[in-house]
Amino acid sequence: MKKGFDNEKYLKIQSEEIKKRIALFDSKLYLEFGGKLFDDFHASRVLPGFDPNSKIKILQELKDDAEIIFCINASDIEKKKVRADYGITYDMELIRLINILRDLNIYVSSVVITLYKGQDGIDKFRSKIEDMNIKTYIHYPTLGYPADIETIVSEKGYGKNEFIKTTRKLVVVTAPGPSSGKLATCLSQLYHEHKNNVKAGYAKYETFPVWNLALKHPVNMAYEAATADLHDINMIDSFHLEAYNEKAVNYNRDLQTFPILKNILEKIMKNDVYKSPTDMGVNMVGHCISDENIVKDASKKEIIRRYFNSLVDVKMGKYDCGVPKSIKVLMNELKINANDRKVYNACLEKQKKENKDVIALELPNGKVITGKETDILSCASTLFINAIKELTNIPDDVYLLSPSVLEPILDLKKQLGNNTILQLDEVLIALSICKVTNPIIVTALDNMRKLENCDAHASYILSNEELKILKNLKINITCEAMFKKI
Repeated sequence: MKKGFDNEKYLKIQSEEIKKRIALFDSKLYLEFGGKLFDDFHASRVLPGFDPNSKIKILQELKDDAEIIFCINASDIEKKKVRADYGITYDMELIRLINILRDLNIYVSSVVITLYKGQDGIDKFRSKIEDMNIKTYIHYPTLGYPADIETIVSEKGYGKNEFIKTTRKLVVVTAPGPSSGKLATCLSQLYHEHKNNVKAGYAKYETFPVWNLALKHPVNMAYEAATADLHDINMIDSFHLEAYNEKAVNYNRDLQTFPILKNILEKIMKNDVYKSPTDMGVNMVGHCISDENIVKDASKKEIIRRYFNSLVDVKMGKYDCGVPKSIKVLMNELKINANDRKVYNACLEKQKKENKDVIALELPNGKVITGKETDILSCASTLFINAIKELTNIPDDVYLLSPSVLEPILDLKKQLGNNTILQLDEVLIALSICKVTNPIIVTALDNMRKLENCDAHASYILSNEELKILKNLKINITCEAMFKKI
């Protein structure tokens, strides 16, 4: 993979920027962490070379001065809201993140349950967290928000919330997902700190949009495509332009809420700390792009992939048709379309020729291979075997799967009344067994890593199980918004 982003530079200057922001305040900085703590694969796709775990590495750099507060919305606990990318509930995701951070010796001090209105399941959740020797707190909907500043910044507003005790000068406020109350938690803490004569401050760390790239830069447009379901729109930060006569990019929600947030901060801190939403951010991504053309190309590809994904989501009833229409507008602005993807054309041509469902994949050398369903293998299984054979220079007529391994698997599937087509997870298990007696399979499976960042397209909507495996292999897979042929 050609790199267009200098991650080492980013880790260095991003850590330095956070330290500078801490130094602006006498005692403590509450730093709101937006986006994903781990596995930020969107960033790594649009910025080739970006480490998807960069935020954690920055936290490790600052861990002696930092502690973590996790926020979780009480309604998400009650409704057992699920994170689509991991398939687990938000409360379990939070516990997973705590355990990972502890393994990295990053201090998690507390969990705050936000927007509490007496929802069910909260006491049970608190017991789980406190059994992990982590303090829990309750925060309530803010009375008077957003218009009544006097009430918001009073004992009836933020003062009603429990004060979260912290001991370090950098307090990172994060969450297992969006709408978890991170900002409200930061502001509530600032209210209590200043009431106790502690001059704490606030800042925000989000990767996108990138403030010092152009409004219509493909990186920023890819972010807009990624958040089309939230109706996020990138805009010039008018507050920044007026204050500094300098263009900076932000997005509509931050711009809409800034006057409210500015008034609240001034009321709490008794001075005018920030003149624009951009001022609040600590984001050095734009300074670390090392090859503009590589990054632009990667971002355009991501927008097209987001378009295909949105069409599938409409087909599955997750979105209305407004989401793909919004992304299509972005594609038109950049003069890109589905035909720009080699795998898209190869997939549909093969499907038309064979009159069967097909998956096409572009290897790192630019060669496109395909996989179609056979009597015993799914499309994804055939594609995977064809790919690792090509990468290992194994001839087409050489079989990797031993009949002595396949037959008992197929017999058992028949006995259970299951479809005898082997899915990708079953093929991976069978190959793992076969490699014990066939050394060439060891090499072939080692080459599996070369599939990372490869583009692929399917002529039908893949099953959740096979889609998850292909994504775990870090293959950039998209699907036509069509159900599998029977």
